[in-house]
Amino acid sequence: MTETLKIDLYAKNLDATQAIAAQLAQIVPIGTIILLEGNLGSGKTTFMQAFGYALGISTTIASPTFTLIDEYTEGRLPLYHIDLYRLEPSQVPSLHLEEYWRGEDFPLGVVAIEWASKLPTIPSQYLKVNLSTPARSFCDKDIYLSQADALDEDFIDALSSDRLIQLIAQGKTYVELLNQLQSTSQEDFAKVN
Repeated sequence: MTETLKIDLYAKNLDATQAIAAQLAQIVPIGTIILLEGNLGSGKTTFMQAFGYALGISTTIASPTFTLIDEYTEGRLPLYHIDLYRLEPSQVPSLHLEEYWRGEDFPLGVVAIEWASKLPTIPSQYLKVNLSTPARSFCDKDIYLSQADALDEDFIDALSSDRLIQLIAQGKTYVELLNQLQSTSQEDFAKVN
């Protein structure tokens, strides 16, 4: 039976979101698979920028929405940043993403997949990171970001800097990873009950 652990964190500002990503990057082992979910503007790419910087990547990490896959090999571990936003689920198998976590054709590292819900088959073990922005009032109307996919991502991101970050570990290695993250938590973020 596979182990599962879920942690909900509240990051009160951008620095706190980046601190969570950085702490995670400092403890991830080789072969880590991160599945990133969240609406436009929820902070997936921002999270990965802080994560990559903490891995020792000096190249600016941008959203691979149009390139689909960006490979960064200069850090402590290689980072394969994948974005499935523009693809239909039926197009994803042609990318052969499993090659990135098998370690045969590419050196093992960290595979981070944005819009992972489009994967036709989810790996059996992974860390899922769900990012969301609390609803905010704008122009006397409540905008719920889960319904705002059509808005520009930079505009949505500017609405709020706090984030709800749900971490879900699937598999023993990932449960241990989350337990380690919890034991090193900082004041900048708090566990949501």
